[in-house]
Amino acid sequence: MSESLHIVCPHCHTTNRVRADHLASHPDCGSCHQALFTGHPVVLDDDAAFEKHLTRSQIPLLVDFWAPWCGPCRMMAPAYEQAASQLEPQMRVAKVNTEAAQALGARFNIRSIPTLALFVGGKEVARQAGAMTVPSQIAQWAKAQVR
Repeated sequence: MSESLHIVCPHCHTTNRVRADHLASHPDCGSCHQALFTGHPVVLDDDAAFEKHLTRSQIPLLVDFWAPWCGPCRMMAPAYEQAASQLEPQMRVAKVNTEAAQALGARFNIRSIPTLALFVGGKEVARQAGAMTVPSQIAQWAKAQVR
């Protein structure tokens, strides 16, 4: 029998228990019944939702810290969107708008944007500042950090 993992829903932020060998079979949330993995980044501009994904999910969390006025952020956005479909369900892919969630930007000492930060077990394990515009480059960087 496969081990169970806690996965936070990207829609209602309820923690779900999912067998590891069922991650790829498109599991749904037990509470809101929507897909736990959408192939798109989750917007986490709310401190409470961010904290839940950071501390309750048992898969790595890749976060793009960005802002709407940032040209390089907008250049990277389509590649990051595509990378999400390559990384899920082994990793949760999220975006934090540092203008809307200034406390999160300050908490993680974000000094330049875009900045990618990878969290495993609630702790930051890697950071990459600057735009990456190739989806596979983003996915390869993120995967290489969790080995």
